[in-house]
Amino acid sequence: MTTLYGIPNCDTMKKARKWLADNGVEYAFHDYKKLGIERKQLDAWIKAVGWETLLNRRGMMWRKVPDEVKASIDEQSAIRLMLETPSIIKRPVLEANGKVTVGFKPETYAELFH
Repeated sequence: MTTLYGIPNCDTMKKARKWLADNGVEYAFHDYKKLGIERKQLDAWIKAVGWETLLNRRGMMWRKVPDEVKASIDEQSAIRLMLETPSIIKRPVLEANGKVTVGFKPETYAELFH
């Protein structure tokens, strides 16, 4: 099963969804804003790609994080932050063919599905 995780209004998400549709890849969409994210899921991603890859430090949600939290961010505080505010997770997260990818690059998707 291929699952795409993120939020619907993100431009990068739109590009990923278009690529999947254009290439005939069926997938389930998991909307962080509506459904949140489970700790078990987050732990699996961290094991696969690392918490630093998952934490979006360039988005609006990161800019809202207090400076003292940013200055002392570590794996445990990052996990708490991602569970409390799932839209701070870098997007999209794609689970496909037993792999987890973060972000959208057409060439990475092409490797996964062709």
